[in-house]
Amino acid sequence: MKSSAKAACWRSGQQPMMDRVTPSDRVNYGAVLALAVISFMLLRKWIAGGVCKSCARLDGKTVVITGANTGIGRETAKEMARRGARVMMACRDLTRAENAAEYIRRSTGNGNVVIRHLNLASLYSVREFAKEFMSTEERLDILINNAGVMMCPKLITEDGFETQLAVNHLGHFLLTNLLLGMLKRSSPSRVVNVSSVAHIGGKIEFDDLFFDKRPYSPLVSYKQSKLANVLFSKELARRMKGTGVSSYCLHPGVIRTELNRHILLWYPMMKTILSLPMNILSMLLMKTPWQGAQTSIYCAVTEGLERKSGCYFSDCAEKDPAPEGKDDAVARRLWEESSLLVGLNSTDTPDCKRSS
Repeated sequence: MKSSAKAACWRSGQQPMMDRVTPSDRVNYGAVLALAVISFMLLRKWIAGGVCKSCARLDGKTVVITGANTGIGRETAKEMARRGARVMMACRDLTRAENAAEYIRRSTGNGNVVIRHLNLASLYSVREFAKEFMSTEERLDILINNAGVMMCPKLITEDGFETQLAVNHLGHFLLTNLLLGMLKRSSPSRVVNVSSVAHIGGKIEFDDLFFDKRPYSPLVSYKQSKLANVLFSKELARRMKGTGVSSYCLHPGVIRTELNRHILLWYPMMKTILSLPMNILSMLLMKTPWQGAQTSIYCAVTEGLERKSGCYFSDCAEKDPAPEGKDDAVARRLWEESSLLVGLNSTDTPDCKRSS
């Protein structure tokens, strides 16, 4: 509208049409705003996933959680303590572990929360942890293999293993086997393995597990290690059938935790996105650690889940793993290869059934 015409409108007491806001316009603006708020809430609810609804108490029971000093591990440990369990936080950094343990003791009122040193990148450390646990503890009801590394640069452990497979799979494989005797004596008991949807498309390269022959890819390595979690959980369930020990594997969701730190090294653009004002991406697309811990808690405490031993879960519900996570032959071979790599023998797991 030209300025002369607009001035004429003002002189006549009429508001120019382009500046006029009618009651129906206000209704439309309000409807759009309401729709946006509702859409945001529905999106957040969908991202958050399921919530463990079990009210089961854990008084008199002992729970071991690896990597429990931060992220979903700390939230899981807190919930186990809230339910009355004796919680052992198995962590590499004891200073941070004690800070987390003190927070859990204060927030839950459960003083029976202890820390122990465990470096999953070291087979010696794993054996020392298991030896101390077996000599000082009377029972083990729930073992939650939660710790992990994600898409880190290629690093070799003191045992000569590539770090992602060593920490995410081999360390937990050895730890679980060393504690099987205690788990059986405490049955019914459970082993909960935190995997990832990243197992989809993964492959166990038995001829080159540690990228000695092929170029190292942090993503390919991570996918291999998470597939190993799924296959290990499946084979453990098969071997433990009839013993009272159940095994579960899960995808916790996409969560904003310290686990993402190495992604920023490989994909610098992600650093820009994740540092947007008010963490918009985090608010919209990522779970909080509390939300991410719900499926771990679900697998650890839900009543009647024994018949689902060996299954894969996400958002507090059974889900279908990728086809590569269902291969029984690969699962058995992985178990045997892992046993050789970590030096497992019959004296470590005297009651563990062999492949048939």
